[in-house]
Amino acid sequence: MIITGKENLVHFQLLQWKHALKGETLGIKFNRGRQPTVYSLVKKRLGFKGSREKVLAQLEKYIEEHKEKIGL
Repeated sequence: MIITGKENLVHFQLLQWKHALKGETLGIKFNRGRQPTVYSLVKKRLGFKGSREKVLAQLEKYIEEHKEKIGL
């Protein structure tokens, strides 16, 4: 499956962030210290605040609220 179009890529990225943030809450690292964590990216780009668990909950709620736009 190939994902094309800017809107589809944005939606796919939201789902990637969700799963990566779940991993980060379990202690899995997805960078080598040079790039920002998914947690900090989500906080910065979507304006969420709180701990990793709270930001994950906010992200899941955001995805659920925009489910129709995302096409899930």
